[in-house]
Amino acid sequence: MRRRATVRPTMSSTLRVCEIFRSIQGESTRAGVVCIFVRLSGCNLNCSYCDTVYAGKEFSIMTVSEVVDRVATFSGDTVEITGGEPLLQSATPELAERLVAEGKTVLVETNGSIDIGVLPAGCVKIVDVKCPSSGMCGSFLEDNIGRLESGDEVKFVIGSAADLDWAGSFVRNASLCDRCTVLFSPVASSVAPADVAQWILEYDLPVRLQVQLHKIIWGDRRGV
Repeated sequence: MRRRATVRPTMSSTLRVCEIFRSIQGESTRAGVVCIFVRLSGCNLNCSYCDTVYAGKEFSIMTVSEVVDRVATFSGDTVEITGGEPLLQSATPELAERLVAEGKTVLVETNGSIDIGVLPAGCVKIVDVKCPSSGMCGSFLEDNIGRLESGDEVKFVIGSAADLDWAGSFVRNASLCDRCTVLFSPVASSVAPADVAQWILEYDLPVRLQVQLHKIIWGDRRGV
């Protein structure tokens, strides 16, 4: 088994933080659980369906310790580090390790274009592979396939039948379902969840349908 280097914390480690809030997890296999979200600012991609454009520009500078302390003010054992693209920031692995050490279940959602091997053991990687309708297809770092572990998850956001064809081929060619859980999530404004469900059944894909539960509950609101 490949060993990860221990992340060495420093007093000066800082992050560009867009927002920190507590809500119900709307995605992944943990949909429905109470979750504390740490949304970091900045992204290296520009997806056509992005629903957190504000995270590319808005931020406050916080130290890793300040973020950990802020998370501790909320009740809940699950924390998701998201963005934007969290792995653009060099202190993200340190934050993940600190939260794991605090006994939290730590999810890190990333667009898959950056080496996920920098993340410490004990956190769950949720990797978004961009389909053609995103406009960012081809951004995925293929070496990340070998860095996935059984507890990790890979997400494909489906915006068309063409995306479904592309994603299905990717899943089969990479034997992704043998490595971890695979999620297909419909773009709410482009394709109905029922259509994606039907496609999954017709293609006989061993994947899991994911809908954005938080949008069903609260609509297209920020901070939920």
